Parts: sequence; structure tokens; C-alpha cells
Amino acid sequence: MFTGIVQGIATVESLADKPGLRSVRLRFPPGFAKGLEIGASVACDGVCLTVTALHGDAAADFDVMQQSLSLTTLGELHQGSWLNVERAAKDGAEIGGHPLSGHIDVTGTLVSVRQPENNHVLRIGLPPRWMRYVFAKGYIAINGASLTVAEVDRSAGWFEVWLIPETLRMTTFGAKLPGDRLNIEIERSTQVFVDTVREALDERLGPLLPALEALLHERGLTVDEFARPLPLPPK
Repeated sequence: MFTGIVQGIATVESLADKPGLRSVRLRFPPGFAKGLEIGASVACDGVCLTVTALHGDAAADFDVMQQSLSLTTLGELHQGSWLNVERAAKDGAEIGGHPLSGHIDVTGTLVSVRQPENNHVLRIGLPPRWMRYVFAKGYIAINGASLTVAEVDRSAGWFEVWLIPETLRMTTFGAKLPGDRLNIEIERSTQVFVDTVREALDERLGPLLPALEALLHERGLTVDEFARPLPLPPK
């Protein structure tokens, strides 16, 4: 498990293709690999990878399966590429973001970047199937970073996140340009809640569900709005 708090930026030192996989050597920032062992898990741009070899206290090798290469942005890596990295959380670790599995659901596309004073706003496009799980003020993981969704336009198929200077300093987001792909992991409890509500509606309404969806669409709404998790009461 990971917390979604990026601990540094790693650099691709080398890549080697092997039958069915690609071996990637990453060089880490100072101190990141202290105590790292073969078999340990590291989130690399949000993808959970296993250490296969160590090179001193600053670099390690990872084998990336062909499926991961095709379903995530790891297939686009080249020598010199930067990645957000986080080591697996230890028992009792503070969850500064939200729990992540390191299993990417889909890749999004960076639609635009805005830079108001002291902020950096990313607008990210997602396929409709996955937009149903994205809600304003909810969590989402982008390239391994736990972020809060600021705005959502479900009909247009995009959402926005606002990044503070510290987030830009600790991640690769400042170097991202429109058109770049990003690894997305949906917040699991939201996904379960939305799917459960949709299944209940489908079971109860049956053939009437398409008619309800059409009626809501005319009013600029979707069934997914009714599946939005309720906010937790204040403590």
C-alpha cells in the first residue's frame, strides 16, 4: 500500500528489453533508497513495481511486464525520463493523502495548464466510463500523487486539480505539457459506492433506466450524480 505522498523524483538511467518485459534502472534522490531491499515495492509514477536488483544506495532495477507497459505511461519512458516515486508504506504510517494500491485504472490526457498566482492548474481528460468516479472535493491519484479534485465537467469529460508550489517541487507535474498522458488510480471507496448504487438502480428500474438517464441528460444531470458519496459529518 502507498499513501499518495510523493517522496521524490527518480531518473531513468537505462532500459533493457527482454522477452515479455522491460528492465528499467532508476536513480533515486539522496536518502530515498536507504534500507531498500530486493523484493521491496516502489510506486513509480503510481505503478507498483518490485525491486529486482540494487546498485549501491542510489539506484535499483525493476522489471515491467508488457501489460503494464501498454496500459500505463511506463511504456513511454526513455533514458533521462523523470518519475514520481514513493516507497511502500510501513505499518502505522501516517496516511497524508489517501490509500493507494499502485494499480493503475486508466490513463488520462492533460488537456490544459493554467498558472494563476502561486498555483498550477491541470485540466485532465478521462473516458466517460471513468468520469463517473470523479467528484469535486473527492480524492484521485495522478502519477502516484494523492490530489483533491477541484472542478468536474462530466459532460465535457474533464476534471481539474490545483497544485501548490510544494507539490510542484516534489513531483514531475511542473514539466508536464498538454497532450501528455498521466496514470490515474481511482479512489476505491468511491468506485465501490458508485458501482453499488448503479447496480441497485439497474436492478430496480431495469428497462426504465435508459429513459431516466435520457431525462436527466436533458437537464444536464447524470445518474452518477445520485451516486455521489455523501460528505462525512464534521468531527
